[in-house]
Amino acid sequence: MDLGIKGKQAIVCAASKGLGRGCAEALAEAGVDLVINARSDGVLREAAREIAGKYGVKVTPVAADITTEEGRAKVLAAMPAPDILVNNAGGPPPGMWHDWEREDFIKALDANMLAPIAMMKAVLPGMMDKGWGRVVNITSQSVKSPIAVLGLSNSARAGLTGYVGGTSRQVAGSGVNINNLLPGIHATDRAMSLDQSVVAAQGITLEEAKAQRAATIPAGRYGTSEEFGAMCAFLCSQKAGYIVGQNILLDGGAVNATF
Repeated sequence: MDLGIKGKQAIVCAASKGLGRGCAEALAEAGVDLVINARSDGVLREAAREIAGKYGVKVTPVAADITTEEGRAKVLAAMPAPDILVNNAGGPPPGMWHDWEREDFIKALDANMLAPIAMMKAVLPGMMDKGWGRVVNITSQSVKSPIAVLGLSNSARAGLTGYVGGTSRQVAGSGVNINNLLPGIHATDRAMSLDQSVVAAQGITLEEAKAQRAATIPAGRYGTSEEFGAMCAFLCSQKAGYIVGQNILLDGGAVNATF
């Protein structure tokens, strides 16, 4: 399918690996030039080289912490007026309700709510002036079905979802579409970290932890970054102009809900 975005420009955050890398690759395949961001310079540069070589688009790596004001300024200096923004950042650590203090919530809000809001505020005026733009925020299935041990993530991502719910409808008339992608378990470093927590807590092997988690997913497996990226690219395409402020689950059916 021709997504109609060849020659567009996109910022993809946390794109050196995992779901961000999947989104970057899918956009590059559609002919989009990229600024990709991550904190680790070496891994990021290698990802940029591989994506540019495979798809023949321009890929600019910007090593920075997107959760900081300085990091966001560095990324935006490389591409001040993107057509597409994919917000992404690693989730806060798991734990129990009695583990978290105010400082833990502030860190989670900075990374998973306030940072993407700041990026949107920076790029939305330019998109509106052009009469076209796409923003995809990578959040979590916990927005639909909170996960007890991910209370920090539940809280921050729910806040971002509320912000997007209102803002998306304020900018849609200018040709700018904002939507959220809600991943369940995918085969990424984040899943590995969560599985290692189960290993430590239950005294089982990593393979047993993975099998235990996969058994809770109707699809019977973890998702892939490639299929996640494909959905992201579609939401960023010309074909998705009538999708506004939606929260789209990619979780293999794990969340059993009608709405």
